[in-house]
Amino acid sequence: MSHDATREVLAVRYGHRMTTRAESFLNYHLYGEPDAALAIDYYFWVIREPGGAVTLVDTGFAPAAGDRRGRAWDSTPAQALPSLGIDPAAVTSVVVTHAHWDHIGNLHQFPAAEIIMARAEYDFWISPLARRTHFAAHAEPGEIAYLEKAGAEGRLTLFSGQRTQRPGIELIEVGGHTPGQLIVTVITATGTVVLASDALHFYEEAEQMRPFAVLTDLPGMYQAYDLLNDLARQPGTWLVAGHDPLVRERFAAHPASPAVTDLGAPA
Repeated sequence: MSHDATREVLAVRYGHRMTTRAESFLNYHLYGEPDAALAIDYYFWVIREPGGAVTLVDTGFAPAAGDRRGRAWDSTPAQALPSLGIDPAAVTSVVVTHAHWDHIGNLHQFPAAEIIMARAEYDFWISPLARRTHFAAHAEPGEIAYLEKAGAEGRLTLFSGQRTQRPGIELIEVGGHTPGQLIVTVITATGTVVLASDALHFYEEAEQMRPFAVLTDLPGMYQAYDLLNDLARQPGTWLVAGHDPLVRERFAAHPASPAVTDLGAPA
């Protein structure tokens, strides 16, 4: 498929916090390195089509949940989109890469949008197993209930494996971090952007094979890293980590705001 000359892919940084390496990487003591502070960014992603249709990839965390969990935040999607010249009502679809609280917190801001996610992800989070402590800590019950409500309203689309969302936009189920974790590949004028979301919180996970601390399937997480590395080696393909401040160094800032990164413009 030829590159799309006018499709725009943006990363919007809406929150941040400081954490530690030991908290972020699985069994960090195995590396024999001292612990250190680690900055983490929170993003949602925007795909704007030439005709004006807008797809969001995730919707960040809700302000109340962020406040309760000690995360600093600047805006919600509905607050941030107008600065990009986007009416929130123009969002026709929201891709949910996974159902953790910091990725589905503002779905209610887009009551007319179709919600697309992996069937394995949805089925897991509505199951009794998801209420076990080590899973439940990463979800908000009201937000899972909202997904169920969207399903009852006919706004929820579930799939397994791979789905073409629009020509040039592919959703790929990789698992690992969560049962149905997705990545999104998007063809742009400059090449292919791979929105890894939390299949890759930090670039060093895939570059050094250091799994993230929160996961459901360790072999699946390693396999996702392998796939992402394979994609990144393809000519004209750009990998976008889900929480890494390096995203803002590897891609150019958007003129609308220093909090917005133009993923079609590698630095």
